[in-house]
Amino acid sequence: MPLVLGPAAGAQVRGTKTAAVSPSDTILTRKLSQSGRNRQFLEHGLFFCYPHPQLTPPTYEHANMEEAKEQSKSVLKKAEKQAKMAAAKAEKAAKQTALPVVGGKKAEDLIGITVSKADNFSQWYQEVVIKAELIEYYTEISGFFVMRPATMYIWNTIRNWFQKNIEELGVEETNFPMFLSQKSLEKEKNHIDGFAPELAWVTKAGDKDLEVPVAVRPTSEAVMYPYYAKWIRSHRDLPFRLNQWNSVVRWEAKQTTPFLRAREFMWQEGHTAHLTEELAGEEVLQILEFYAGVYEQLLAVPVVRGRKTEAEKFAGGYYTTTVEAYIPSNGRGIQGATSHCLGQNFSKMFDITVEDPANKGSHLHVWQNSWGLSTRVIGVMVMIHGDDKGLVLPPRIAKIQSILIPVGLTAKMTAEEKEKHLAQVDELLATLKKAGIRSDVDRRDGYTPAWKFNDWELKGVPLRLEFGPKDAAKEVVSYARRDTGEKGTIPIAELTTKVAELLETIQQDLYNKADKSFREHRIQVTEWDKVVPALDAKNVVLIPHCLVPECEDKIKELTTGRSDEPADTPESQKAPSMGMKSLCIPFEQPAGLVKGETKCLNPECSRLAEQWCMFGRSY
Repeated sequence: MPLVLGPAAGAQVRGTKTAAVSPSDTILTRKLSQSGRNRQFLEHGLFFCYPHPQLTPPTYEHANMEEAKEQSKSVLKKAEKQAKMAAAKAEKAAKQTALPVVGGKKAEDLIGITVSKADNFSQWYQEVVIKAELIEYYTEISGFFVMRPATMYIWNTIRNWFQKNIEELGVEETNFPMFLSQKSLEKEKNHIDGFAPELAWVTKAGDKDLEVPVAVRPTSEAVMYPYYAKWIRSHRDLPFRLNQWNSVVRWEAKQTTPFLRAREFMWQEGHTAHLTEELAGEEVLQILEFYAGVYEQLLAVPVVRGRKTEAEKFAGGYYTTTVEAYIPSNGRGIQGATSHCLGQNFSKMFDITVEDPANKGSHLHVWQNSWGLSTRVIGVMVMIHGDDKGLVLPPRIAKIQSILIPVGLTAKMTAEEKEKHLAQVDELLATLKKAGIRSDVDRRDGYTPAWKFNDWELKGVPLRLEFGPKDAAKEVVSYARRDTGEKGTIPIAELTTKVAELLETIQQDLYNKADKSFREHRIQVTEWDKVVPALDAKNVVLIPHCLVPECEDKIKELTTGRSDEPADTPESQKAPSMGMKSLCIPFEQPAGLVKGETKCLNPECSRLAEQWCMFGRSY
């Protein structure tokens, strides 16, 4: 849905029919103070637009300034009142969605997770990401989230790992503006059509209408490629490789979910140019393997590598490769990251050419790639590894890998005895840090050790280390693993070695557990009647398929349930109703499909199957 401006306090309401203020409009505004930085923003800032059902980009009706001046004060007050009501409603809805009432208390007042992952997965997820201090709802405008320090540590760990790998390929870092013009959008209309309903437009600067509205980037091809045409002058400039880390805005009309679906999200986007299709294709797979590494090596999440079908590939691209993950709790697939070969489509749009080294005097259009990974990865990790106690973090991305908790400090102990014991705890911490193990000590007063245990379990710290007077007497440290709850002791003399080994074991065990689940729930189906039962049993399915887009649409229709269950039916008791869609054509193809003989599994399709295709209910 296109976007139309919502007026700030004191701003004039546009006088055209398409921007008229009515109760059905979705206009979210924030009253700005007339002093300091807010006054500067009011006078010079850029005002963002919000969804409006009657306005279709890229054609805009420009507000008539005379009509705008004639808007009555009552209309302005009405708009401001509606804005406040909408903001209040959004804030209330966010809190109600995330934090239920349990036993007469709001869930935000309770320390632990109040619902079971198995019984109410959606609510469980909302509680975990908030109570583990990963995100906070941005209540000013619905669909946006605050990324808290714990999230940013994980994201920066991923960023550093990925950046190191792409730099070894010769990729350089860049940063382009966040806005793109109508002219650029019109040039690549076929590509941008896929994003048109999600475009956010800016129509005002200060109190003046912009002559030409500008869009906030949903992706940066249209922003970057005019400059590629300027900078790439010769085949000697190839390969040309740039990457940028930024945030993009896609004004989702659907319900937003932390990390998985938001109106603004952080990502990296790489854009490269190559001389030949073969060279471009090599890089596509190199980047895809880096994405698989982020999931498998850092996040302990298994993925299937594959190619998207024509119906699911990147708009305007030549082909798209993907890594697909699986959420065991609801049996859904989820796209992890994509690496696209754009072919020569964009180089022809933006006239990016070089002289053909094999045919002097003639020119050819370069082959281009684009690839992106977003903060969605964090949500996938939370869903797969978390449990009823809260977050479970793989050690390689955990800010705190081991937490030291002093125990056994009783009222009978003298101050000197307590100080001596805490000094020993500090020595243990220093030893762990010196060995490169990210550790901390919980010295908070007023909390029992048991309360601290629960708090750190909620936050997902991989390893808890306990040290009390009895441990000191035996020269050991007690430990508890977050993933399994397993407990034991470690001799102080072997502390750093054993802790490092335990952390690696936890990392591998988390991966093995998730991989086993994915393999057990990724099944081959060759009889149509078994497809929906397989989906209902929380599986994704590999089926022989013709790969024709119209057939994919029909399969989704045939597998979509129609439920007449009451609205208040508990989530765990609801029958699944979502139709399945293609996730990818796996690179690793099972045996059993005979080209020219095996039929497409869709009972209403008469075509022959081309390949095994992975289908499933998905995010």
